Amino acid sequence: MIQFKTKVAFTGLMLSVGQLLAQDNKDYPIQPVTFNHVHVHDEFWAPRIQINSEITIPYVLQKCRETGRVDNFLKAAGKKPPTNLTEYPFDDSDVYKVIEGVSYALQVKPNPSLEKSVDTLIQIIGEAQEPDGYLYTFRTMKPAKLHPWISPKRWEKDSDLSHELYNSGHLFEAAVAHYLSTGKKTLLDIATKNADLIVKDFLYGKAPYFPGHQVIETGLSRLYRVTGKKEYLALAKYFLDIRGTGVVRGSEYSQSHKPVTNQSEGVGHAVRAAYMYTGMADVAALTGDQSYIDAIGKIWSDVVTKKMYLTGGIGATGAGEAFGAPYQLPNMSAYAETCASIANVYWNNRMFLLHGDAKYIDVMERVLYNGMLSGIAQDGKKFFYPNPLASMGQHQRSAWFGCACCISNVTRFMPSVPGYVYAQDKNNVYVNLFMTNNADIQIPAGKISLSQQTAYPWKGDVKITVNPQKQMRFAMRVRIPGWARNEAVPGDLYRFASVKAANQIVINVNGNPVDYQIEKGYAVFNRTWKKGDVITFDLPMQVEKVLANENVKDDVGRFALQRGPLVYCLEGPDHSDQSVQNIVVDQQSNFTPIYNESLLNGVLLLNGTGNATARQENSDQLLKKELPVKAIPYYAWNNRGPGEMVVWIPYEASLSRPKPAPTIASKSKISGSVNSQRMLSSLNDQFEPSSSEDKSALYVHWWPKKNTEEFIEYTFDQPYTISESKVYWYDDAPFGGCRIPAKWELLYKNGDEWVPVQTTTPYEIVKDKYNTVQFTPVKTTALRMKVKLPPNHATGVHEWIVK
Repeated sequence: MIQFKTKVAFTGLMLSVGQLLAQDNKDYPIQPVTFNHVHVHDEFWAPRIQINSEITIPYVLQKCRETGRVDNFLKAAGKKPPTNLTEYPFDDSDVYKVIEGVSYALQVKPNPSLEKSVDTLIQIIGEAQEPDGYLYTFRTMKPAKLHPWISPKRWEKDSDLSHELYNSGHLFEAAVAHYLSTGKKTLLDIATKNADLIVKDFLYGKAPYFPGHQVIETGLSRLYRVTGKKEYLALAKYFLDIRGTGVVRGSEYSQSHKPVTNQSEGVGHAVRAAYMYTGMADVAALTGDQSYIDAIGKIWSDVVTKKMYLTGGIGATGAGEAFGAPYQLPNMSAYAETCASIANVYWNNRMFLLHGDAKYIDVMERVLYNGMLSGIAQDGKKFFYPNPLASMGQHQRSAWFGCACCISNVTRFMPSVPGYVYAQDKNNVYVNLFMTNNADIQIPAGKISLSQQTAYPWKGDVKITVNPQKQMRFAMRVRIPGWARNEAVPGDLYRFASVKAANQIVINVNGNPVDYQIEKGYAVFNRTWKKGDVITFDLPMQVEKVLANENVKDDVGRFALQRGPLVYCLEGPDHSDQSVQNIVVDQQSNFTPIYNESLLNGVLLLNGTGNATARQENSDQLLKKELPVKAIPYYAWNNRGPGEMVVWIPYEASLSRPKPAPTIASKSKISGSVNSQRMLSSLNDQFEPSSSEDKSALYVHWWPKKNTEEFIEYTFDQPYTISESKVYWYDDAPFGGCRIPAKWELLYKNGDEWVPVQTTTPYEIVKDKYNTVQFTPVKTTALRMKVKLPPNHATGVHEWIVK
């Protein structure tokens, strides 16, 4: 095994481990009321939780069988030959996450068939585990050739991409969920055997590798809570403290570029990051380490004020699935991975449990109703990996991904939603979310039953019936959402366009208005409660226009629509010509909310008026045509097939994407060595790219091809005499796979033959501008561009003009 390079670093870590093993038990000052004590029966979340249980979980479980994920364990157990491995070494984790989801679902509603399936899976997992506790199918099955992400020795590449510890983290999460749900220790015993091996190999200095993909930290914390074994908590802290020490080379991508307590910005892979910040919160709560709390507080402020989408999504770029620079929040190419949204919920909930501040629940609610919920289709069997805020139709939920992390993550997350509604701290009861439910809560003063009735998120009226076991004094802390106090989000990243005084929410107890104090975003009612007491209030749900901070360049001259916790969007199926990218709406226009129970399983629409824009030839003046505009909740988009969508609506006409003017190119039929007609349609849409790497619109590309000859072709609507052509190349260097071509050539159709044009100027091959070529005039019915891809990359095209 590799030893630490410096005795000082080793000694310091061992001292902290020793101190940790000797300390008294600690935990979050505020405790959640777990989802098995909260029974949701509303018309919004309850059907979704039911679909997850009855459709999504069985579907994903079957997919794990069909795609070979379950077979991986059989191969590791020696029951099948080690051939035809699945694609990624972290595929084991999908099985664990499904087990976790089933375990949660079983607490909500018994399902003997699913429980039996899980018992069988656990037996297979146990047989795949090596005698010393190691559990990692891609190595244990002894394939003829190891996956390139894996080292011949255990753990050596975990700081990079092997995901051994990542798999273990999800194993621990699943094991705890299964034990708490069923009382069975079958999976827990497998998990503790694995954890004991990792303690042996890591905790006492034998292996210095930090987890390349964080999640084991939260898994160990949960395992510690259930077993009481302090070595698991010490190991979680060890894995955090070893990051950024220089013993193993780190990077921003995995948040290992500096010690975690010295970090103050959200950087790198967004899922890894949010899992780490969640793990830091867990370890801080369980150890009392204030330096962790200080660090994640600074990071939270950075993310929420500079790097979070209006939907609550995080991760601006597909390059590394990562946070971008401050205020870098593109819409069409937004990554905002579904896994990152789920991790963002975990992180913000932990921040609330540490501090009791409603601002964290404000962010969590935003993610729940928007960035997370958009990740799954209403049928429960199609999924988004990235969640963009604009589309030309190139985005569509998929039935499965080779990298299925988001799909399995949804299955485990959905059953847990009721566990975010309430929390308690001594004799304080927090009401965080609003959904119809019944809950049982135990506080020091006694047992309380709460009943909540509401049509949220469509209506703001909420009724909470308080039924204490006996007459007793305690505090009800009811969150007044930031959006109901004229605060779009904590900080200044987004604001409401209308400037008005903060709403004073009238809250009644037993029908009478009562005075209350606001503490950290909560209306506090500290009184003696008796059975049948009723709290009622009505949160104001005006339609709000949201403006972004002026530093968010992609949102300048645009507004978004929000009502209550829901962000809205315009989608093609609700508009003429299936188009919304060409719509402009005046900033002063009004929108009227109307509930439509037959659309998208019942949604509240926002109806207004705008203008469709179109270009005209030889003029910069846009043509405008008034039309009705209809907005739907963002989470519901793409349930009617692929098409255009926009969250940030331009109020400046110059920012719209007008219908193209009638030109030779725009009237042509397009073909080429690209299968996607939607992609080909971008060649003549007259969109002006800002640079070669502009991802804010569609473009043609031949990735992943390299060093091949490709073509695109215009077939004209009639013969034209042409003498010039312009092309704008797509090039996403340095991170992407496209570069400008090695060469290109134009050919015109002469009868049945393709003939090269006689150029009078050279063929340009330059980034970030139109490349123009002029040639001897020819009369023809078609023009073809031959493109030679560079040896090691593909090529792409934004726009192709013919004159």
